[in-house]
Amino acid sequence: MEAFKLIRRSPVVFPLAVLAAVAMLFISEGSYWQSVNTLDRLVAETEARASALDLRKNILDAETGQQGYLLTGREEYLAPYRLSLGPISDLLRLLDKHYAEDPKAKALLVQLDKLIRSRLSLIAETIRLKQEGKPDLAAELILTGFGKDQMDDIQVLGAELLKLGTISVATSRSGIDGTLQLGRIGVIALTAICLLALYIYLRHAAAAEAVQRELNRTIQAERDQLEIVVARRTEVLTSLADHLQTAREDERNRLARNLHDELGALLTSAKLDAARIKSRLAGAAPEAQERLAHLVETLNASIALGRSIIEDLRPSTLSNLGLVSAIDILARDFGERAGVEVHRSLAPVRLRASAELMVYRLVQETITNISKYAQAKQVWIDLSSHNGEVQVSVRDDGVGFDTSVQRGSAYGLVGMRFRVEAERGVLTVASTPGQGTRIEARLPESG
Repeated sequence: MEAFKLIRRSPVVFPLAVLAAVAMLFISEGSYWQSVNTLDRLVAETEARASALDLRKNILDAETGQQGYLLTGREEYLAPYRLSLGPISDLLRLLDKHYAEDPKAKALLVQLDKLIRSRLSLIAETIRLKQEGKPDLAAELILTGFGKDQMDDIQVLGAELLKLGTISVATSRSGIDGTLQLGRIGVIALTAICLLALYIYLRHAAAAEAVQRELNRTIQAERDQLEIVVARRTEVLTSLADHLQTAREDERNRLARNLHDELGALLTSAKLDAARIKSRLAGAAPEAQERLAHLVETLNASIALGRSIIEDLRPSTLSNLGLVSAIDILARDFGERAGVEVHRSLAPVRLRASAELMVYRLVQETITNISKYAQAKQVWIDLSSHNGEVQVSVRDDGVGFDTSVQRGSAYGLVGMRFRVEAERGVLTVASTPGQGTRIEARLPESG
């Protein structure tokens, strides 16, 4: 009632109220569209920053492929380099389009484009020299340090470009803050504007939620892809370990055969010659007889040493007597030599020849580590099969170690793990300081 009375007394009030409402409406609409434009710029700047980061990543991929190829000479290492060439050109075009109206960023991008093309030309030149059989020229070209200077300049220009993007993002965010503040004033001034602001907020919230969902999907997809890459590389490493182990055993067999055939024949021939000389020197000077006897003993010791080396290189007990007997002899010899009580529980199992050799080497390397580091008094070796699975374990009561601490010298355990995994098995290591160590391998039983 008072409001109507005021309007009747002052005809200007109603038009002013209408003008205020219209002004608030325009302010609200202006704030809304300004926010949309600022968000568009912010999204575009974010995409430009992501493109700059992807550009740096692809350049590093190209350099990594080059280095891998120069080190190994294998064509598959050039895959990252070849895959990165197309994206690098596309990303440069996207950045050039984005910064077309920014003189400072445009100047940086021009320098960056020249450096990148120069760096790619240098990489291509080193690869060409390597492919033409001129690795020395390629190495000299790398050792000039020019490529490193180029990469440093690329990193610096990329960082400056990202810095400009950060400043632009900060400016856009400041603009959004100002726009929201103006909208807040409009909300306070008029309830209708408040409802409109609520509508805008809800719409923005829905858009942000959609962006978040998309971001989550992208992150999940990248995580899945990373898991696939890790699985593939793990498979490659396992295959490599299997190949290296096979090559190592083949080399041991070859060396053992050479020692047995050549060195054994030479020592045996020398021993026979010494026996003939001894028979002809019967009744000769005692000193000559003594030296000849010492020579025979030396030859016998050399033959025994050769047999020991050959047995270590190629365990004949494994091929002649089987896995159980080979491990039993190995454990008994270790106990007698190291003065350690060895408890053995060995049951026949069915394994492929390569798996039997892997199990033998696993036990051999484990007891070697025990003799070096464990300071153990007792050792337990178990071999059994259950439900189609073979279990082999070696346990000691030595000093143990903390498995949670990464040790720089734990390559033996890493090698064991890869060899077991190459036979489709699983290796577990359990140890506690002062309570000994248990190494156990589980692998499928052969048919």
